[in-house]
Amino acid sequence: MNEEILGLKYSSEDHSLSEAEVATDPFMQFEKWFAEAMELHPKDANAFVLSTATKDARPSARVVLLKGVENNSFVFYTNYDSRKGKELLENPFASMTFFWSSLEKQVRVEGNVQKVSAEDSDEYFKMRPAGSKAGAWVSPQSTVISGRDELEQKHRDFILAHEDKEIPRPPFWGGFCIIPNKIEFWQGRSSRLHDRILYTFENDNWKIERLAP
Repeated sequence: MNEEILGLKYSSEDHSLSEAEVATDPFMQFEKWFAEAMELHPKDANAFVLSTATKDARPSARVVLLKGVENNSFVFYTNYDSRKGKELLENPFASMTFFWSSLEKQVRVEGNVQKVSAEDSDEYFKMRPAGSKAGAWVSPQSTVISGRDELEQKHRDFILAHEDKEIPRPPFWGGFCIIPNKIEFWQGRSSRLHDRILYTFENDNWKIERLAP
């Protein structure tokens, strides 16, 4: 397997990204790139790696789905009692990494984390399918369980018990928003001389700089 891994080669199309061509606002630049990703990957364009850490700086990461970009923040939803939920509540800083391989584009976001309002979480939860609503209630996310059969049985029982009823949002489930202070746009290029444009929020403005690849 190591020989196969070592034999993998990175090849790049003729792309470029310069300080002169990016938007002055990183959210506008993200919107542009996200639209390109949606054209090619409508199913998973909003997938990103969420990286969190405990108070003693032990990191963990997982793939999460972006559910909104609003008020200069990125929004996603989860179980507050999950590993990521607990880590975000005790250490409210996180990073996000989007990677769209066919476009050779990557976006890295770093910032502070806050819970979204209960009203916003309620509104989003109402939009979810009944099966997903039930799943939020019956799954003790990130904890050890005896097996899948028990989980599926609890799911079936919950759906039957709430047939023709509105399923409310669990109090332990809701949204987080990441308010960035840094956003980096990475464009793959040949010879590993990639373009990296960094936005840093300073003095109520976004500063734009180029990083070495």
